[in-house]
Parts: sequence; C-alpha cells; structure tokens
Amino acid sequence: MNSLNEMFNPKSVAVIGASNSEGKVGYIVADNIVKEGYKGKIYPINPKSNEIQGIESYKNIADLPEVPELVVISIPSPHVNQAIKECGEVGVKNIVVITAGFKEVGGEGVKLEEEMVGLLKKYDINLIGPNSLGTIDTHTPLNSSFSQMMPSKGNIAFISQSGAMMVAIIDWSVTAGIGFSKVISLGNKAGVSEIELLKFLADDDETTVVIAYLESISEDEDFVRTLREVSNKKPVVVLKSGSSVAGAAAASSHTGALAGSDVAFDTAFKQSGIFRVTTMAELFDVALAFSMCPIPTGRNLAIITNAGGGGVVSVDAMERYGLNLVNFDDETTTKLEEVVPDEGSVKNPIDVLGDAPVSRYQEALSIVLNNDVVDSLVVMVCPTATADPDGIANALIEGAKDFDKPVVVVNMGGPSFVNADKLLRKNNIPTYVFPETAVKVMDYLERFNSVQNRIYDDPIAKIADVDKKAVEDIFKKVKSGKRDTLLGSEAYAVAKAYGISAAPIILSTTLREAGEVSEEMGFPVVLKIASDKILHKSDIGGVKVGIETKQEAEKVFEEIMENAKKAHPDITPDGVEVQKMMPNGQEVLVGMIRDKQFGPMVAFGMGGIYVNLIEDVAFNLAKGITSDEIDAQFENTKAAKLLKGFRGEAPSDIAEVKEAIKRVAKLTLDFPEISELDINPIFVYENGSSALDVKIKL
Repeated sequence: MNSLNEMFNPKSVAVIGASNSEGKVGYIVADNIVKEGYKGKIYPINPKSNEIQGIESYKNIADLPEVPELVVISIPSPHVNQAIKECGEVGVKNIVVITAGFKEVGGEGVKLEEEMVGLLKKYDINLIGPNSLGTIDTHTPLNSSFSQMMPSKGNIAFISQSGAMMVAIIDWSVTAGIGFSKVISLGNKAGVSEIELLKFLADDDETTVVIAYLESISEDEDFVRTLREVSNKKPVVVLKSGSSVAGAAAASSHTGALAGSDVAFDTAFKQSGIFRVTTMAELFDVALAFSMCPIPTGRNLAIITNAGGGGVVSVDAMERYGLNLVNFDDETTTKLEEVVPDEGSVKNPIDVLGDAPVSRYQEALSIVLNNDVVDSLVVMVCPTATADPDGIANALIEGAKDFDKPVVVVNMGGPSFVNADKLLRKNNIPTYVFPETAVKVMDYLERFNSVQNRIYDDPIAKIADVDKKAVEDIFKKVKSGKRDTLLGSEAYAVAKAYGISAAPIILSTTLREAGEVSEEMGFPVVLKIASDKILHKSDIGGVKVGIETKQEAEKVFEEIMENAKKAHPDITPDGVEVQKMMPNGQEVLVGMIRDKQFGPMVAFGMGGIYVNLIEDVAFNLAKGITSDEIDAQFENTKAAKLLKGFRGEAPSDIAEVKEAIKRVAKLTLDFPEISELDINPIFVYENGSSALDVKIKL
C-alpha cells in the first residue's frame, strides 16, 4: 500500500462529480473543500460545465495540468469504476468514493465492488469507500466530505464505519468542545481498511489518541501482532457493535458452549492492547482524557472535593476499577491540616468543605501534586452558594501546569459550570459531570501505561519436543475413514505427541485384547465403548470404572459391546478403549474453539461436570499469545484460587497447567483443521497432572 499522507494532506484535490447545483453531494463536497480553507489546488471535474463554484472545471481527469494527489468521486455508481480506471491510467494514488450503491445493496452492487477491488490492485490505489461520507483533516485543513460542518481542530482521530454516526458526532463535538485531527468515514472498506488507517495514524504527529466506531473487523493474517505495534505508540479506543463469528451456538464441546457471541473480539482487542468500550459516551469520555492528560506511572489516586458524597462515590468506583486510594504520610497530612478546616477531612478523599474558597482548592492541589506517591488527581466541585467555578478552574489550570500528572475535574452540575468547563478543556484538563466517569477514565489512562510496558515474548516458539508427523498420520487415518471426531485413543495419542500429560488410552477390538491391555496397563482401569457416533456413552452402559482384574476386563468388554448393540443396532463400534484410572486431583479444563476470523481461542477454567453451570473460563487467542497473557488468563478464573491451595489444601502444580495451555495453543496453530478441542477434566496434582478426557473434532 502507498503512503496515506497525500490522502489527508494533498497538494491538489480533484472532485469528480463536482456540481453547481446546491443540495447535490458533488456541490457540498466541493463547497466544503473551498469554504473550510484548503490551500492546495482544486480541480472540479464535470463534463457539462466549464466552471464550478467560481473555479475552472475540466471534462475528465486526463485534462488536468497535473496528476492530483487526491481524487474525490461523487457520481452514479455505474460510472464509478470507469472513473477509477481513468484515475489509475494517469497515476492517481489516493481516492475517496462518496457514492453508494455497491455491496451494501447486494446484487449488481456486489459485482461492481468486486470489479473496483480488482482495479485498486491493478493500479496500486489507496481508496476509502465506497459508500463513504468522506474524510476530514482539520490541520491541513481539508474537508473532503459532505458533512454540514467542520469539526474543531484537535488531536483525536475518529474512524467511523457508520456515516450517520460520523456526522452526528461532528455536530455534537462543536458544542462539547472536542476537537479532532482527522475524521474518516470508512464506508464499505473496499480499499483502505481500519487496520491500515490505525497503522498510519500511529505515526501521525497531529494525533494523540485514535478512536473508532466499527461494525466489522477487516481480515488480517496476524491481527494481534499488527495492532500491538499501533497500541504501543498511541492509545486506541474502539466501540465495536455487532456480534462475533465464533459460532458458539453451533459448537459441540464445552469450550465452544462457553465461548459467548463476542468473546473473540474481546480477546483480540485485549491481547492487542486496544481498549474496547461499550457505549458512545464512554468512547468520547475516554478519548477526551487521552487527548488532554499525561499518562500516569501508577494507579495511586488522590481526590479533592467540596462534597463528601462525591468522595464516597469516587472511592466505591475506585474499588471497582482497581485503583489505589493514596494514604498520605504525616508530612502531607500536616500540610493539609494547615489548609483544611477541622470540620473537613485531610484523609483521602480530601474534603475541603462546601464553603471552600478558591485559595483552599489551590493550596490543597499544590500539596497533593507535590506528593511523589500520588500518580493522578480527581478534583470535584459541587455548585454550593459560595463556590466560584470559574475561579476554581483558573486556580486548577495554574496549579496543575507544572506537574506531569493527570488532573481530571468533576463539575457536578449544569449551567453553573458551562464557562468553567470551557476554560478547563481549553487548557487540557478534561471535565466530567459525574465522579464515576472521572475514576473510569483514570483507569484507562493507567492501563495504557501498562500496555506500553508489556513484554511480548513467544512461549509457543520455544516448544520443540513435539511429534508433528505422528499427529499428521492420525488425522490422515481419521479423514480416510470419513470421520470428523477422533476416538479417545487417537486423541490421547495426539496429546502424547504434543507433550500434554494424559491418562493412557489403548483401543482393544477383542475381549482377549482388552484383558491383556488392562493387565499391561496396570489396574485399576476404565473401559468405555469406542465410537465417534455414540455421544452419551454412560447412558447406554458404555462405560465401566474400577476394573481390577484381567478376567473382569474381558467380561466387561463383552457387556459394553452388547449394551452398545442393544442401544444402537445400526452402529458398529470400533471396539472398547482401556484407560488407566488416575487418582483424583483438582479438576480444570483446557480447550480450544476456532474463530473464523482470529483463529484458535484457547480456554482455561474450572473443569468437571459443572463446567457449563459455573462458566468459570478465560480465553486467549493462540496466535501471538505471551507468557504474561497466560498468567493473566489463569488469574482471571476461580480455578486459580483452588489450584493455589483453598482452605488449607496443598497448592497444585500451576506450572503444569500453564504448560498445557501453551501446548494446546501450539497444537491448534500447527493444525488448522482442528475445529474444536476439549480436555475436561484435567486432574491437577501437587506435582504433575493428567488429562482424563480429550475430545478433538476436525
């Protein structure tokens, strides 16, 4: 892909479909470019006019005196591809297609868009759209969209897959006092995707934070690693609507049932370092903080308030988000006692009382920010009769400017704070109406600090002691038998080939073989019917446990085969599997469900018969998984507490569990044909572990 610099800061712009008819899209686009102060060359193109809005017009792109660095197309959809072809022939590299009527309408529109994609590849063109509202760069300035207004200049880049959402936000931002560096309407994403835009914006000097409203995520061979490079440079905040393609409803394994409709996107964003929000309000609350605040170096928060209730609400929110309420040392406490009346509080939250003058806020602010333990500060102002919102705002602006710490203000009211909010935001101090919002954005700010300090190792690459050929042979045998589900003995052999500890399983086809295998394996053993077509084996008497002798094993073999014949006369079992009985341990699950977009998702959680009832599970994408992410996956489950030793029990072998997660990840990356994998339960001991039931579906 060519550089996107000229897409947003071109020296010349051509508008194909520019018009003199007010109300037409071609008129609005050309008018926006002119009236918003674009300083480069403008080339209207319309075969029916010699002049558009007072500017010399041209019949077609080939007539221009130079190759424009950007072309905006707004003509009927049947003619768009011909225009793109003509642009490609003269060497145009950047195009925005406003026109709708492509894949979003189906039928002929789909064919037109497929043809468009082919032209883009042929001529190596960057294209945003079709069905886009256009793009805006406030710093160029260039408004090549048909938005009715230009947003204020700022440092937030906004990518939107919804044109309606884009124009609504631009309209709202003017009154909210929020400025943008770039606003981009993605449209159908036939050319440039949100991933390519994120990579470009990560190196854009005019952008501090990137936010996006997305309804789908473009395909990327290595989504997590690609986006990690972006999120390490700049915070990326995404509101993703719609549901995942995980297909959990169709899954047959425990892991599949636990993978909810949106788990794949949550997991992909989390591992990429991208922040996912759930509402438009949250998207812009967080963006405002990132656009104005320095990034804190820790999670220690202080609060100054003139209303005790606001302080209590803030502390409750801090507990929810895992922020630390600073305990002041004696020196800081003494200084605060000289400023705050006895009726107030010098403990965090600091209550400067409802009658607090500007000076009390100013002095308390200075004392708190000078404390090295404090990483960030929330200041709350309630509109009491004596409060001076504008004076307090000016004091906070002056007092905070010498400190590289985030300060967020909660002005708890409406009309009383209109001017104060403008003052503070103009001076890079974000303001909110409610305490919970301020605490939430502080959490996001610190989490970005953590993202930038992540260590991205590759524990999967270090696993070398696997027998890939053995697994290839097993899968070849299964497929040749026109099966998609492995027998237990085959699944055990796969686990063994990849170093996953499991109770041995051997297939026997005669009663004599069952007796010999059982004796060789060592009693006690379990016998179970071997068939991928019989799902509920226990229900038909197809499983017998605690077998202690060779003779008993032979007898049970006959019983199981007879029970299977009675229950399923139309099914011929593969035989009976003999499995070594293992001592009880803590029961956990490790599994995998393959997402169509992001690949294998590895699950870990509490195992056993209650797995779907308790639903204690955490997921990671296998591709790009790190040691830290495996540690976090483990800690985010109730199973972690059990394995660490619950109510006096000895701790279990946690390292063994994490090793199983790594090896399942490697297995499912090595073999994309595995659609589902379920190891439940795994018995975990003080030393070592043993998987009892391994299910693999191709």
